[in-house]
This record gives sequence, structure tokens and C-alpha cells, in this order.
Amino acid sequence: MDESMTMAEIESQFPDEWILVQDPQTNEQLEVLSGRVVCHSPNREDIDRAMLEWKPPRRFAILFTRTVPDDRVYVL
Repeated sequence: MDESMTMAEIESQFPDEWILVQDPQTNEQLEVLSGRVVCHSPNREDIDRAMLEWKPPRRFAILFTRTVPDDRVYVL
């Protein structure tokens, strides 16, 4: 996955997954707008393992593409 993808492309291609993004482009609120997907998985542990094997650049982001129901909260 060498090309940069928009958030819409990332969310449609990797639904309900954890995503590791290299050099994310962000807005003023630091919301990710686009970036290069390095790793994706439905399991967060896979992302954590990938981080151990990968030398991250100065800027990276970990995203979760699942929609969280209003009555549920995830604490990371």
C-alpha cells in the first residue's frame, strides 16, 4: 500500500478494522484526512506487533474504523 488514501477510501476499504497510517495529513483539530496505510487488522494486537517490527516515522496515526454506538464508549 504505497499510495496515500483519503479517510473515505480507508473507511470503505477497511471497515471495522484498526489501521496504522504513516505520515497522516490532518486538519487543525488533528483529525486524519489522508495518509499511507501501513497495516490493517480487525485485531488491535496485530497493529501493536506491526509497530514493534516497524520503525515509525515522526508522524503516524492509529485509527479504528468501526462506528461506535451512542450507548458505548471505548477506552484505549
